[in-house]
Amino acid sequence: MRKTLSLTIAGVITLLLTGCQSVPDSPQYVVTVPFAAPLPSDYRSEVAVARYSELIEQAELPSDQQALLYYDRGKLFDSLGLSTLARIDFSRAVNLKPDLAEVYNFLGIHHTLMQQYGKAYEMFDSVLELNSEHEYAYLNRGIALYYGERPGLASDDLQSFLRFAPDDPYRVLWVYLAERNEDPLKAKASLSDMAQALDPQNWAYQLVAFYQGKITEKALLGTLAEGVESHQEYAERLCEAYFYIAKSHQAKGENTLASDYFKLALSTNVYEFVEYKYARLELDIMAGEGAH
Repeated sequence: MRKTLSLTIAGVITLLLTGCQSVPDSPQYVVTVPFAAPLPSDYRSEVAVARYSELIEQAELPSDQQALLYYDRGKLFDSLGLSTLARIDFSRAVNLKPDLAEVYNFLGIHHTLMQQYGKAYEMFDSVLELNSEHEYAYLNRGIALYYGERPGLASDDLQSFLRFAPDDPYRVLWVYLAERNEDPLKAKASLSDMAQALDPQNWAYQLVAFYQGKITEKALLGTLAEGVESHQEYAERLCEAYFYIAKSHQAKGENTLASDYFKLALSTNVYEFVEYKYARLELDIMAGEGAH
């Protein structure tokens, strides 16, 4: 199931994973990384979109029920990578039913992706006013604060998110990313402490081990196919690994290499994953104001 993808990158050697091979009389280099075919569009979601559209257009429903239909269709649009259509439906839903906490959560994510951080904070604040135990609002507000260059507040929110599940490697990684922006040495020590609650048998533990320096980038990529039972699961792992490897290179100032990995994360088409969504934002920031 494991495959490799050849990439040609001009000017510099980038993906130093399985070794590189120079092309004679050319300033380019060819290297290999694990990859999977991009996930195909889910036809069941497309059919469901059509059904929701028929209900919305034909049925005379109370505003509360209409709001839920818009919300459900918006989630489907989001899962298909149709972010503008998703955002339109989420806005319609919250206009019809202003107490839908989950809609504010999605709108906050979309405002973050558009780098409208003030509006994103407002959306996540609304979620937590309606439901103070909405754990993913802490994650998403923390990420918005991270990209809004407020690492102290980001760390507070991400720590709150971690407390809901201290054995989740992804939560540990986001706390570390936020803390690293404030104090890299302290963040490294904190990462070691947080890692003690993790299960080494969980594949995602390898991501934390990579950040701790316990395994190499090549070794991390070598674990991607272990125990995988479907193409979708493999693509999801690739999306995650590409993103966090990119963040590692970015922290070292290796922005060309980081950019390549963010693009690889996008190539998986795992639209619903945090790593996919924020790989796009990372590239937008790198193209505009410069990387974190």
